[in-house]
Parts: sequence; structure tokens; C-alpha cells
Amino acid sequence: MSLYFILYKVKANRDMKKIAVKSTKDTGLKADLQEIIDAVEDELLVVDPEYRVRFANTAMLNKYQGKGRSPIGKLCYKVFHNRDGPCHEPLWDCPLQQVIETGNMMTVIHPVTLHGVHSYVKITAYPLLDKQGNTRGIVESRRDVTAERELEMQILRRHHQLLALNHISSAVSGLYDLDTILKTALDNVLELINSDIGGILLFDEESKTLSYRIQRGLSAKYTEETQVSLGESIAGQAAEAGEPIVVEDISKDPRITRPDLVLAEGLRGFVSIPLKAKDKVTGVMNIASHVANRFAADDVSLLKSIGDYLGTAIEQARLYDRLAQAGDRYRALLQHALTAQEQERKRIARELHDETSQAITSLTLSLQAIMTIAEMKGIGDADFIEKVRTTHSFAVHAGYEIVRLMKELRPSLLDELGMPAAIHRYAKDTLQSQGIDVSAEFKGTDERFPPEVEVTLFRVAQGLIGNILEHSGAKTTLIKLRCDEKECTLYIEDDGKGFDVKKLTRVDPSGRGAGLFTLKERVSLAGGHCHIDSRPGQGTKVTVKVPLTQM
Repeated sequence: MSLYFILYKVKANRDMKKIAVKSTKDTGLKADLQEIIDAVEDELLVVDPEYRVRFANTAMLNKYQGKGRSPIGKLCYKVFHNRDGPCHEPLWDCPLQQVIETGNMMTVIHPVTLHGVHSYVKITAYPLLDKQGNTRGIVESRRDVTAERELEMQILRRHHQLLALNHISSAVSGLYDLDTILKTALDNVLELINSDIGGILLFDEESKTLSYRIQRGLSAKYTEETQVSLGESIAGQAAEAGEPIVVEDISKDPRITRPDLVLAEGLRGFVSIPLKAKDKVTGVMNIASHVANRFAADDVSLLKSIGDYLGTAIEQARLYDRLAQAGDRYRALLQHALTAQEQERKRIARELHDETSQAITSLTLSLQAIMTIAEMKGIGDADFIEKVRTTHSFAVHAGYEIVRLMKELRPSLLDELGMPAAIHRYAKDTLQSQGIDVSAEFKGTDERFPPEVEVTLFRVAQGLIGNILEHSGAKTTLIKLRCDEKECTLYIEDDGKGFDVKKLTRVDPSGRGAGLFTLKERVSLAGGHCHIDSRPGQGTKVTVKVPLTQM
């Protein structure tokens, strides 16, 4: 007697499905059920505990009968996978025995290679029960999920690429030494694409040539004797065009000028990425492999994004070097940048207050009015009112976030009441809300100070308070601000875990320490100096002195 199956859902959460198996002598019903099962696009089959196929729908039969063989009555692992025994890892783990033993549904996704074509199949196995409730076999539903799997893998790749870009950005951000930037970036790139051969060539404006500044996995002879003009060889063409060049096998490429060096290094797969700051090429990053056709389109796309970022980082590092050699010019330029930053903060904060905040406030009031009217006049059902109430809550929360952002950008107290009140309020709002007690002492701060002094000390306090919140693990914080006719002294102390100041001699490749170095630069720009006293387990004390006469 043939078996027919009625599929039905018993819960809406999709994780509880069963198949009721019924036998019937009603020929008409049999035909209807057969048509329903055969209309299913998924492949459906029944396998008994001895791994023999007992039933298959049209989708399954067409797949295998079209090849001159029918799976009915045959061992599933033999007919489907041409194996001598039940499937097991690493091919895949057969769900049959597990479903029979547990009586539970099981879903697995397996890679399949058929005639050189790679795909993925989702197998959902259900227990097949007899009248006594015993499991007598399993029903398998098979679906090709290659497209979904590839999309998922692409999303994961993109996510990985974004994480890699963020990692490189974090590692390079705050670094000013050009060699450190290049080494950190190259090491991260090679790790990202699982390669160990590469180098960065920088462009010399005077000679109009590219030469290696750093390298990994290349011989000294190769890097020392490789000097490329614009438009020459692969790297020169990439720099001239400003676009990546991918070569399947560089050892056979006619564009190389020193084939003897390439052959000696054993280079095959090759990609050359221009490093650009806006439209200006500052160098080229070459990544190579001993395997031909090594680099895919995704690799090139990611490397191009990194190249654009690195080009800007290189230009910034060179700019920093020039500014460091010209102290007065450096000070004027940095002062201008900070002033512009503060002006932009004020502008954004003002626009948020005048436009965005008022719009959200109007939206909040309108939603409140809608709720009131709806409740009073009985307009809409409970679901409608609940949705309006939820939207109102979102609007209120957005309003709070806008206010918080405005305070971060430019606390109104800094303009209205001055620096001491702004520092005290920011510390209380930031730290006390997180369980960190704040005490403050102010002396000689009754009068207003030059705007540059107030902004500098407030931003320094803001940065230190942020470090206390994020890194210190402190329970109490003490803030002192004392001013006289010559200078203002800001003292901030916490009882947190502290750190070894002696080890903080430079910014790590990971970017650690950049905040404190930026703080010192800001204070130095104002003509002052900063002292940090900290030891592991003994908290941190920071003293900042800014003169009032130099500003």
C-alpha cells in the first residue's frame, strides 16, 4: 500500500513541524494527495531505518530517473552520494539515526558538488510514526539553498571587510610616524587577505618615481633594485591611472621591467593598488602570492578602499612632519583647526536646537494630542492607540538623545555660566549617573576667562572624564580648578585601576594611547603643559596648567 503525507504546521514559530502519515483506500483522496505532494518544488522522500528509499515525489524522481535510475528501493547513500556506507563527517552527518532515536525534527545544510558544480542543500528530516507512535523511518524535504547561502556568505564577507577596515582605521588613527603607519597598515592588510608577501612604494615628487619604503616577504635585492617611473611597469601604470591592476601571473606579464627579479622571488598572483589622497596618488601598495590567479574581485575592492584610506594617512603623516619642523606654522595651523572644530560644534549644536530639537518637540506634542483625542473620542482600536503611544515614546527618546548630543557638542553652560560650571555639570551628568561620585573645588574662577582658555580646559576635562568612565573602573573622582592672574590649573584625580605611565611612550599600532597624546597636544598648543601621574592599582592624577597671558 502506498504512503501519502499531509504536511501541517502546529506552531507559528516555525520550529515545531510534523508530518502526519496516513494510509487511505480512497482512490480519489490518494490522487489529490499525490498531486499536492508532486506540486511541491522541494524534493521529498521517505527513507526507512535501513536507509532504503521507500517513496519520492515527482521533483525527486525527475532528478534521478532522468539519469536512467530510480531511487525507490535503493540505499539512499548509494543512489544519492555513491557511497558504500551511511554518510558521515566530513561529507556530512546523516540525520536519519538521530531523528529515529530522538523522535525530533532535524535540519541540516550540506555542501554538495555535482559534476563540478558546488551547491548547498537544506535537508529537513521529520520522524515517520506508525499507529503506535513508534518511529518507523524519516521523511526528508530537500531544498537548494545555494542562492541564500551565497548571499549569507557575501554578507559575512562584507561584515568581515568592514571589521577589517575599522581595525586598520583604529590601528592607524592617531599615528603620525609615517613608517609606523605603513608597517601597521601593511601587516593588517596581509593578515586580512591571508598573504605574506607585499610592500608599499611611495611616490617622490622630485624624481617622479616609486620606490619601496617597507616590505614583507620580499628580498632586499628586489626592493632595493625596484624603482619605477610613472607609467612604467605594473605599479607605475597603477599609479598613473589611479586604479588597481590585477595580474593572474606576473611572471608571464610583458609589462614587468625586471623579469629576473620577479622570477627569483617566485611571484605569480599580483595586485597593485594606488594609494590616493583625494585625486593625488601618494604611493602604491603591491600584494603578491606564489600562487597564480590568487586575488578575487572582493579582495581588490577591499584593497582599493584601504588604499584610499592609506593615501590620506600618508599625506597626513607627511604634513605632520613638515608642520613639526616649522613650530610657529604648526601652532597657527592647529589652532585654526581647533577653532574651526569648535565653531562647527557650535553651529551643529545650534542647528540641532533651532531645527531638529524643535521639530521633535512638535512631533512629540502632536503624538500626545493624537493619543488624547483618540482616547477621549474612542477613535481607533487598542492596537492603534498602542502604536501611537510607542511612536510617542520613540520621539521622546529621540528628543533626549538630541539634548544629550547638544551638550556633548557645546554645553550651553560653557557660554552662559562659564568653564567651571560647565566642567562640574558635565562631570556630574557623565559620571554620577554611572555610580561614580564626583567632588569639585573651584578657586579664583569667579570671572570669565578668554574663550580659548575655557574651550581648551573644558575639552581636556571632557576627555579625561570620558577616560575615567570608560577605562578606570573608579568609584570617586576629584576635580580642582584654580586660577590666578598668570595661569589656570586643572587637577583631576580618580581612584581607579590606573596604568603604567612609563610604558605609554608612544601610540600603539592599535591606537591605544592616542587620547592622552591628543590631550597633551591640545594643552601644548595653548602654551601649557600636562603631567600624568598613575600606577597600576593606585588611580590616576592629571595636572594641566594653561597660561592666561599667552593666549
